[in-house]
Amino acid sequence: MTGILERRVAIVTGAGRGLGREHALELARHGAKVVVNDLGTTLDGAGNSVGPAQEVVETIRAAGGEAVANGADIADFTQAGELVAQAISEFGRLDILVNNAGFVRDRMLVNAEESEWDAVIRVHLKGHFAPLRHASAYWRNEAKEGRTPVARVINTSSGAGLQGSVGQVAYAAAKGGIASLTLVAAQELGRYGVMVNAIAPSARTRMTEGPFAEAMAAPEEGFDRMNPANVSPIVAWLASPDCSITGRVLEIEGGRLCLEEGWNHGPVRELDRRWEAAEVGEAVRAMVAEGVSPEPVYGA
Repeated sequence: MTGILERRVAIVTGAGRGLGREHALELARHGAKVVVNDLGTTLDGAGNSVGPAQEVVETIRAAGGEAVANGADIADFTQAGELVAQAISEFGRLDILVNNAGFVRDRMLVNAEESEWDAVIRVHLKGHFAPLRHASAYWRNEAKEGRTPVARVINTSSGAGLQGSVGQVAYAAAKGGIASLTLVAAQELGRYGVMVNAIAPSARTRMTEGPFAEAMAAPEEGFDRMNPANVSPIVAWLASPDCSITGRVLEIEGGRLCLEEGWNHGPVRELDRRWEAAEVGEAVRAMVAEGVSPEPVYGA
């Protein structure tokens, strides 16, 4: 197992199944030592088991790689710190953080429960923040000690968070927040040798194969566009020293790779005085006509 990630140490959250599993296996194939984190919950976040993470570890070891399992709740600030500490104690360093863990509780806005909102925001958004916060502190200290890292963070956003998705109000809000977190982290951590990017994958996972069964179904023959393994080579490159971008979001679906352009400044109208309310409508309608139309998405 040698390649573009040789001797690098990675944490992958939510790596027991689906996309996270494929990311962990791909990083290991390229030489990384991997901490495989997974709480082992059901699709809606209930229960826990270290079994899925340990199975991935055994697969990596069987292929000649190095990996350890971790069952931390990555949205628990203390446990997230312990996850980062485990990587450093087991392998002597940390170079890569892939924030992937999450689950869904889809609901239309008018039916959404407070508990569902809190659970989804906690796992996705705080579950990105907490490991990143502890990893960032480690990398900052390394830089201050004269050991500037070549560190990489790959967050997981979604088209739902970038363009919106009906029936996924909490999930979309969390994923949009992750995109913004990526932008801020990239600006703050660049001075310490850390590049922070995000992916917006579309693939067949437990979260998508139910509500989007037809779109996610594997073909009887030919290229399986929704195979989650299609996403992982992009993650491997983003995790490598060769990655020279930061603060970007890449959308991946099958063999299609798209650079998301996000919230860029569009048409402008400016006065040298305060606006009158009666003037606003005409100006805004003109700007909307000149600008780019939003792209609603009804997939993953």
